[in-house]
Amino acid sequence: MRGDEWLESLSEKMKADVSKGAAPTPCRLKIREFLDRYGYSRRGPWIVSHIRNKLEELDLRTSPDFEFGWFDSTISVELAPGDGDVQSPEDPTHRIGVLDAANSPPVTVGPDDPLSVATTVMQLRGFSQLPVMQGERTVKGVISWKSIGARASLDHDRGLVREWMDPAEEVSISTPLFEAISAIRKHGYVLVRGEDNSITGIVTASDVSQQFIQLASPFLLIGEIEGQLRRLIHGKFTVEELREAAPEHRWESIAGSADLTLGEFCRLLENPDRWGRLNLSIDRQAFVKHLDSVRKLRNDVMHFNPDGLSQEDIKKLQDLAQFFRDLVRIGAV
Repeated sequence: MRGDEWLESLSEKMKADVSKGAAPTPCRLKIREFLDRYGYSRRGPWIVSHIRNKLEELDLRTSPDFEFGWFDSTISVELAPGDGDVQSPEDPTHRIGVLDAANSPPVTVGPDDPLSVATTVMQLRGFSQLPVMQGERTVKGVISWKSIGARASLDHDRGLVREWMDPAEEVSISTPLFEAISAIRKHGYVLVRGEDNSITGIVTASDVSQQFIQLASPFLLIGEIEGQLRRLIHGKFTVEELREAAPEHRWESIAGSADLTLGEFCRLLENPDRWGRLNLSIDRQAFVKHLDSVRKLRNDVMHFNPDGLSQEDIKKLQDLAQFFRDLVRIGAV
């Protein structure tokens, strides 16, 4: 049983329990598993909207909200409180807790470990710093190549980790992402303290850079593709022909190719006669089909999504961008 049918079954069972005077039993599962019930592997705007509307229809909610949590965190699917009361949208602020690194317990050393233990671990793992801890909750400090270098310059004797560490920089797992990034930019890292007061992860400048690459590259590819499309059709169509590819209510806002959406580019180029003006020896239907698949990704790309695009979807963007680069290289556009 998948998707909507599964939620309908849960709602029916919980409401039946309430009618018998029993407490309904919430369904607990990971966000990843929740989305998998629908055959989804990520949280795009259309996917979130579809699931949220179904939850509201069935008087259900997820706690915490499935849209904003870390992908492998656990949520409960439960009846919304009150008769017909539905879940209010949560604060949409993106928080550091959505990053994988904030939910991966860090490698640590103890304050009484020899310095050589810390430096060996950092060298073997390619780390710039290590939390110095006693247990899951007690942070004594952080040892780093910077803290070691500062003390070594003062001819500090080699000894225990506690003699070479600096105070640790911490943030709560609910800290707004951009606030946390400011701290990471300043210190190179932050330790993330979870709701149970344990250290749930360490987020470094390298982690943020990698996340930026994953999220920013689709933006850049979409921009490149749209720019190449404008270049491809430049001077080949009148403004009236461009407007005919758009809904009538948009005609007045279209003064050139820069005003077309990807969907409107598809409608323009699916016409065989207009396609012929491009003088390209490639299959029109295959091209328009690929362009339409990119169009469907654009809304996801234009909304910040911590899940990012799948590798398959990124490949679609990369392939189309490379296609246009090849056209430019051979002088076809």
